[in-house]
Amino acid sequence: MKSGSVHLTDQPVVLMVSLSVLGIALYLQHAIAGLQYLTFIIGLGLGIALMHAAFGFSGSWRVFIRERDGRGIRAQLLLLALTSILFFPVLGQVFPSIQASSALAPVGTSIVVGAFLFGIGMQLGGGCGSGTLYTMGQGQVDMLITLTFFIVGATVGSAHLHWWLSLPGYESISVIEHFGWRQALLLQLVLLVALYVLVRFLDIKRNGSLNAVEWRSSGEFLPRLIHGQWPLLWGVVALAILNFATLIVAGHPWSITYAFGLWGAKLWSAVGGDPASWAYWSSGYSAHALKNSVLADTTSVMDFGIILGAMLAAALAGKFAPAMKITRMRVFTAVVGGLLLGYGARLGFGCNIGALVAGISSGSVHGWLWLVAGFSGGIAGVYVRIWLKVDKPMES
Repeated sequence: MKSGSVHLTDQPVVLMVSLSVLGIALYLQHAIAGLQYLTFIIGLGLGIALMHAAFGFSGSWRVFIRERDGRGIRAQLLLLALTSILFFPVLGQVFPSIQASSALAPVGTSIVVGAFLFGIGMQLGGGCGSGTLYTMGQGQVDMLITLTFFIVGATVGSAHLHWWLSLPGYESISVIEHFGWRQALLLQLVLLVALYVLVRFLDIKRNGSLNAVEWRSSGEFLPRLIHGQWPLLWGVVALAILNFATLIVAGHPWSITYAFGLWGAKLWSAVGGDPASWAYWSSGYSAHALKNSVLADTTSVMDFGIILGAMLAAALAGKFAPAMKITRMRVFTAVVGGLLLGYGARLGFGCNIGALVAGISSGSVHGWLWLVAGFSGGIAGVYVRIWLKVDKPMES
């Protein structure tokens, strides 16, 4: 395929997705109140950025755990730093006309257990919250299995959450409220720089040299922008800006997995279940979301946008290739991984995006706790993969 062109077999996909995006955006603009059509377009951009930059968490964590290659993790730390710089002044009320809320959550047992389970699920399921959506959009059919059981796990988790919250813990803690946004941002950046230096040190110690987080494109800018492959730093900048756009338009940071529990609760209600009687769905926004159209939920609309954006990006890059052959082991890991991802995300108040990125970038202590517990679960997940013979044993 020539650079800057779309493969003949992918042209129908590009046309189909483009028409779908146009139709959905117009419907949201005219039939759904608020700015849902804008959040859908933001989701579309997120899907394109994730796909073109191949920006994920589960694979990057696994490569670092096994080989100490820290490129992906260093890119994630840069994403957290840039997003924090954008978020903290707004959340610190520097601009009173902008009404936006932080991604705050309790700090306790629920977060630790949920993030740890999610970390294992990432490695077995083959993706994180964002990774599941964008790789499914790419055409990876096995990720549809992961997403299906992600939804099941999130639904069950919403039924159990009230019990987990009764275990020892603390109320949400915001460093912005405690220290003010300037001091909190300085503290945050110091911690992120320290982690960046540590990851860099471990990478050099193991591998002898350091692979850079790419920012330059080897080809012409416009063809690379449209057709991929993006340098990692392009992905960092795009995701940070689009997350900030979400904060401004939706009034809260980017989130993914809340929608999965909502979809599961609606499906359970459709077959005769009564999720409205569960504590999680009985009051507040969750009760409102359960009663109304799924298209009225910002997270759901953005998730649909991510899938379509990734599908469009994959077709533009000539990488849309549904693989129908799936081994029994892959089905098993997708099912178990999806259940752990969903259940863990509900207990942990989000995934790598809604809890880790949004939490840390909002100045919430629970985001840092999620990072520690989630990465620990990732280590456990790597060893489970070895035990299942999905991966080879690690070299000493």
